[in-house]
Amino acid sequence: MKKINKTNAMRILDSMNIEYDYITYECEDGKIDGVSVALKTGQNPETVFKTLVSVGHSKELYVFCIPVEYELDLKKAAKASNEKNIELLPLKELTKNTGYIRGGCSPIGMKKHYKTFIDETASLNEKILVSAGCLGVQIIINPNDLIKASEASYEDLI
Repeated sequence: MKKINKTNAMRILDSMNIEYDYITYECEDGKIDGVSVALKTGQNPETVFKTLVSVGHSKELYVFCIPVEYELDLKKAAKASNEKNIELLPLKELTKNTGYIRGGCSPIGMKKHYKTFIDETASLNEKILVSAGCLGVQIIINPNDLIKASEASYEDLI
């Protein structure tokens, strides 16, 4: 594992005294989708979670973390966030609202805190992986610690 500069998400975890590890992967081939990241890091795709940002009917933004092999169930996401309906945030608005880019969006350390939900399947694992906030780096963390760090809750999202 190569030595990396700490990301904002890592610094936040450090400041909260939350234990985590990280794993790096090559992304020069452009394959930065979650399933590719799971394969590159030798992880079970059910333990690698992608971070999706959405916008509700109220125009509020929400963050959802789900296993990379699955699609977000928009009806379940709307129910979890108490919205009439919800849709994914257009990619062109991601960086402006979160400070992160596609493939490097972490549920920890966005420009602003958004209500965050993590799929309940995360709780079945001792450790899960989420983006560290940059391409090529994943944080390995206990899901309950991720809940604490991102002020999230578990929900049925897939």
